Amino acid sequence: MASNVQTSLNGAKFTIPTTHDLEQSTLETEAKEFDYSKRSQWLRAAVLGANDGLVSTASLMMGVGAVKQDIKAMILTGFAGLVAGACSMAIGEFVSVYSQLDIEVAQMKREKQKGELGGERSEEEEDGEKESLPNPLQAAAASALAFSAGAMVPLLAASFIKEYKVRVGVVVGAVSLALVVFGWLGAMLGKVPLLRSVLRVLIGGLLAMAITFGLTKLIGSSGL
Repeated sequence: MASNVQTSLNGAKFTIPTTHDLEQSTLETEAKEFDYSKRSQWLRAAVLGANDGLVSTASLMMGVGAVKQDIKAMILTGFAGLVAGACSMAIGEFVSVYSQLDIEVAQMKREKQKGELGGERSEEEEDGEKESLPNPLQAAAASALAFSAGAMVPLLAASFIKEYKVRVGVVVGAVSLALVVFGWLGAMLGKVPLLRSVLRVLIGGLLAMAITFGLTKLIGSSGL
């Protein structure tokens, strides 16, 4: 076990930290100063995709359930919402990230030209920049999977319950629980206030379902 080294100079004692202590102190400092904003990009995409899949699919199912109590209609609506939403998220994320990639590649070319005029750039710097470039296919796949994972919650909750009122209650309960989990997960990974994050996600999701259910019920009952 390493310990500090004590020495004396003119009767005064000094404590000199060992190399092991310095390394341990450096690691602790780096851990404390971890920049959680580095997680923001992938965390935003994952949480947003899963939350969108959960809320939009559940809202569609609740909207159809407001005018049709048939379980088949509700499940087909949810499945259509899952497929359409996952494709939409994937395409949107692919186009967005590809545009970002084009901008960053163009910027790298301009910096490379400046570097050739002003002096040679190291290969390590160029390799590091290339590795940091966004991947459109990876972003599209992650968004589609996250959306699908969220959309599966209301689908599975409603799949085996024939009684209409029980089915609606189970869907709302399952979605509420999933919203709490997503809010908690986002707060823990991003190191933000837990209660605020959970309430924001939960209230937003329940409000979306309530508005969809109420408006669809109103239009369906008006005979349009």
